Amino acid sequence: MGAAGGLTAASATVLAGGEYEHDQRSSDADSVDTSKEMSGAAVRVAHFSPDAPNVDVYVNDEQVLADVAYGDVSPYLELKPGTYTVTITAAGDPKTVAFEGDVTFGAAYYTVAAIGELGASTFEPVVLVDAGSALARLVHAAPDAPNVDVYADGELLFENVAFTDATDYVPVPAGSYTLSVRPAGDPETTVASFDVTLERGMAYTGYAIGYLEPPEDAMDREFTVEVTVDGPTTDDDM
Repeated sequence: MGAAGGLTAASATVLAGGEYEHDQRSSDADSVDTSKEMSGAAVRVAHFSPDAPNVDVYVNDEQVLADVAYGDVSPYLELKPGTYTVTITAAGDPKTVAFEGDVTFGAAYYTVAAIGELGASTFEPVVLVDAGSALARLVHAAPDAPNVDVYADGELLFENVAFTDATDYVPVPAGSYTLSVRPAGDPETTVASFDVTLERGMAYTGYAIGYLEPPEDAMDREFTVEVTVDGPTTDDDM
């Protein structure tokens, strides 16, 4: 069994301390009410690099957070889904760059956690999908079907899942997707396709059931995927 996990940056949540009262600079990054469903990306920054000074954070060269100290976690800021250049500098010193790179955010909640040490050259931001994601897994219960791959909107989600296999849960940004089931290793052939909507904070299982070629006494049991809601996620699931 396998899970490709390509829809997410990482499958973890941040153990955060108190929220940081940020100095918001960009009109494109607004504070988010986390009680509401997100149509865009919600992004916060956590400073967990023990030998790094206070930092400023820029998105596409616009400062969105100022003077973030070790142990601080910013509120969520709202961004349109897309790819952004994120720059982390020493506070008040934009020429001292600790990190600069492109990060892609979908319609989900994210934490960009600065970890590692500057002195050991291990400083890096880890992009984590927070509880704004759903959890999904696949159970292959179709006896005459080969190993399968499952794609979400054309992106590989589960890989080479055999009959009787059950994948682990993987985090997927909440939203609506077209899922397609294909023979393992054959991205051009779709066995079944269907639409699903995954809600933030919920866990789901897709059961591949029925026959690819139903026998005469079971013609009403063609291959399909039944999706069940398994309940709310917990921190241990993520």
